Amino acid sequence: MTTARRTASLRRLPVLTVLGWFGVVFAVLAILVVAAAVIIAQLLAQGRTASSDLQGGILPAQAQAYRLQGALLDQETGVRGFGITGKPDFLQPYTAGLATEAAAAAQLRSLIGRNKQLSADLSNLEQAANAWRRSYALPLIALARRGPLNGKDLSLLDRSKQSFDHLRTLFAVQNVHLATAAARDSASVRRTRSANNWAFILILAAFLLAAAALTLVLHRAVVRPLNRLRAASRRVVGGDFGHHIEATGPADLRAVAADVEAMRSELVTALDDSRSAQEIAASQAADLDAQAAELLRSNAELEQFAYVASHDLQEPLRKVASFCQLLEKRYGDRLDDRGRQYIDFAVDGAKRLQILINDLLTISRVGRANEVRVQLPLDEVLDVAIAAVGTAVEESGAVIERPEHLPEVMGDATLLAMLWQNLLGNGIKFRSPDRAPVVRVTVAEPPGGMWQFCVEDNGIGIPPEFAEKVFVIFQRLHGRDAYPGTGIGLALCKRIVEHHGGEISLDAAYAEGTRVCFTLPRMDPAKPDQAGENSDISRTSASSTEGIPA
Repeated sequence: MTTARRTASLRRLPVLTVLGWFGVVFAVLAILVVAAAVIIAQLLAQGRTASSDLQGGILPAQAQAYRLQGALLDQETGVRGFGITGKPDFLQPYTAGLATEAAAAAQLRSLIGRNKQLSADLSNLEQAANAWRRSYALPLIALARRGPLNGKDLSLLDRSKQSFDHLRTLFAVQNVHLATAAARDSASVRRTRSANNWAFILILAAFLLAAAALTLVLHRAVVRPLNRLRAASRRVVGGDFGHHIEATGPADLRAVAADVEAMRSELVTALDDSRSAQEIAASQAADLDAQAAELLRSNAELEQFAYVASHDLQEPLRKVASFCQLLEKRYGDRLDDRGRQYIDFAVDGAKRLQILINDLLTISRVGRANEVRVQLPLDEVLDVAIAAVGTAVEESGAVIERPEHLPEVMGDATLLAMLWQNLLGNGIKFRSPDRAPVVRVTVAEPPGGMWQFCVEDNGIGIPPEFAEKVFVIFQRLHGRDAYPGTGIGLALCKRIVEHHGGEISLDAAYAEGTRVCFTLPRMDPAKPDQAGENSDISRTSASSTEGIPA
């Protein structure tokens, strides 16, 4: 049978669910069980009836018939003995036989019930027995009570024997009829048993055929569509995404197949979109690689330009400053106050321009590719920064409060020392004139895998509206006369923190001065230390941070 024909044959079957098909199977089996139970009950009832007729009727009737016949024989024997001898003892079998006959006849009549033939045999036998007793037994007994019989009385005894032979004939007839009835009931019992056996065989065969038929139906209606769906799904999983999954079988299995087919279609669409996106991404990646190479080249050129420009610019500035100072030294006595003021302006401008150039070089060095990040204990880095601002601490009488222990992070020792030095220096420089400066360093561990560090002071503070402006390069909130500097310190701090993967901000809610907070990533404890790259904090001395603008 071809696949199309098999599919058509499946479609001709009723559209049921898997549970519905199993319900049909169980319903058919239940009907077969009920029918088999009814047939078996009827057969057993027939068998019990036949067995009851035989064992509870004919066989006991035969026994009572033999008992009845024996009682009549005892009566004939007792009459004969009593008649010959005249002794009363010989009459006892006759007397006992009468009682036995009456009892056996009553039981026999109840056993044969409505059997006309057996009832007629019993009636004939009772009539003949009564006739024998009236005609012979009782007269003989009356004669024998006078004495033993002799003469013509003996001829009466012979006629009694001949009359009793008729009873014997009736005995034989009754026995024949009882035997015939027993044989008939025995045959009925055997037929019933044979019918029961055949019925059991047929029922077993019917169950086997029904089971085979139901198994075939379930295989065609449920198992085969399920196997087809599984094979199609495995084919799609194997990479044949274009293979169509056909919905066949029970209703719920068709729904599953339809859902799987819809999912396959969506996956095919998503795969096509992914391939298109991958092609676009590959093209964009190539463009980005080209742009990255161009940026590397441009950065190298800019770095070289910055290095050359710094040296080339600083040399004329140094000459300007030197010659202006020489001019003031040699011709100072000839210049008036306005001339000396002009010379001071020129020298101050040259020095400030030199500081600006150094600051620009410093901020441009942050994020260079040749920097080495190692595991750093921030306690030692903070020690270096505190030593660098030691002069300012002594001059101002500042107090620096710090935690007993700071964590270790991955970073560049020189850059982090610059960070601490700028923040501590700002806390000292922008102090309040009416109190000694106090700079406090705190550390916290908020959720999110970051360390949070804060540097707070009791200085003049920063208005909230300038919370973002202070991190912009060359942005100043005060004149140079009030507070020296170029306005690059916090911009440098921001670049260092972001270069290490953190964030820096001004706490605008802090009202007792200025509070600057920044975050640094916590180290992964599962990541091994980089052997041979431990930083030597002692190499980061105050000389390495001298001249860094605050």
